[in-house]
Amino acid sequence: MLRCTDNLPLSLYTAAQTRALDARIINDGGVPGIQLMLRASRALFSTLETTWPDCDRLQVFCGKGNNAGDAYLLATLAVERGYQVQLWQVGEAPGSGDALLARQRAEAAGVVARPWQGEQPTEGVIVDGLLGTGLRGEVRPGFAEAVDAINASALPVLSVDVPSGLCSDSGRRLGVAVRAAVTVSFIALKRGLFTADAADHVGHLYFSDLDAPDVSFSEKPEAQRLELERALAALPERARSAHKGHFGHVLVVGGDDGMAGAAVLAASAAARSGAGLISCATRSAHLPGLLACRPEVMGHGVESVSALAPLLEKASVVVIGPGLGRQRWGRSLLKAVLATSLPAVLDADALNLLGSASALQRSAPTLLTPHPGEASRLLDCTTGDIYADRFAAARKLRELTGATILLKGAGSIIADEEGLAVCNYGNPGMASGGMGDVLSGVLGALLAQGLSASAAMRLGVCAHGAAADRAALKSERGLLASDVIEELRSVLNG
Repeated sequence: MLRCTDNLPLSLYTAAQTRALDARIINDGGVPGIQLMLRASRALFSTLETTWPDCDRLQVFCGKGNNAGDAYLLATLAVERGYQVQLWQVGEAPGSGDALLARQRAEAAGVVARPWQGEQPTEGVIVDGLLGTGLRGEVRPGFAEAVDAINASALPVLSVDVPSGLCSDSGRRLGVAVRAAVTVSFIALKRGLFTADAADHVGHLYFSDLDAPDVSFSEKPEAQRLELERALAALPERARSAHKGHFGHVLVVGGDDGMAGAAVLAASAAARSGAGLISCATRSAHLPGLLACRPEVMGHGVESVSALAPLLEKASVVVIGPGLGRQRWGRSLLKAVLATSLPAVLDADALNLLGSASALQRSAPTLLTPHPGEASRLLDCTTGDIYADRFAAARKLRELTGATILLKGAGSIIADEEGLAVCNYGNPGMASGGMGDVLSGVLGALLAQGLSASAAMRLGVCAHGAAADRAALKSERGLLASDVIEELRSVLNG
């Protein structure tokens, strides 16, 4: 069965797991490898016809692996249906295995492969069958030039299984990568199709399990893809007799001199996400502006730890970090919060003041929401190290802190008690100030309403991204964090 972007499986696998699944289909399920390639070619051709119904010409680029085998058989189908097909061989042709059988079938059907020598494709749809999940290291010369030519053509591209040059485990672009309009993935969804650079290269994603027998899917997925509808199930229905005391008291701590807006955004997001009561501990000078902007929030001028103590006694959840700053004021308030047994959300400057992941020693539920720069400081490495494997970085933060982790970015990654998960809600319009402050307020409100750390994180990141997607329907450019706040209520009410 062929599934599209809106109806994809939730389970995500690594390249090694996918190869193991493929071997079990062949060895235990009794399905020959060439038969799997034939099924893949039919799925590709079906997608081609549906997506580009007026297309009658293909430019097929092949390497020598199984992706090339799928592309050879697609070229065979296309020729049989009357398409004009130009097949370009980049590097060595397959010399053995199922890919060789596929090439021989294409040749028998009259498909002529020409060595690619720098020709620029100028018409039709390009089929990218160059490189697959076995790619290690950056794309080699020859293949890199072919990828550049494909991208420079401005023609629509159909990628086989994974865009060539995109790491199927990390989502990282390995030097260069094909920018596909459509990708059709097989056997199992690869986790790298949903994070990091994938958003710029995968295009519209389709999936086919190639009618694989059940025996092949006994391996535990490496990660899960999040869905808002499923995450919303964790939010209990409210009793008709409910009152504000039933839904927790969120205390937002932040807003040092000149940074009041961050704390206001977090408190406003908590209010729109259903918390019963919201307090904001900030510099006294900020109180008039806070109350004018959000009168539902109880503002408290806090110039010292002694003024924070009574507020902590009344709170059920603390959100600390938005606009906290890195001076003595913020440092002293963070120390006081970490000493409590209150559930806490640590964001922004709270993470920077923390210093290292090993410095966090809390038994209370704690949510950390670093972006790659903050994560690199917590793990004492470079942002490049984080980017090389975002899944590994999130997992390591989880192991060192015991906290529930969100590594932010395109395809945000969660590491919690359930394992790893990826969120694909959100859009480029969110690349503006204050978005993280809004998220921290959402998370605090969900914790205050009784959700576990894991459930709050999974629902919070989905709701935050989905609210941004709704706000971006007008336009992405110029999207403000406060625009997202106004969409939270409708998203969280389903």
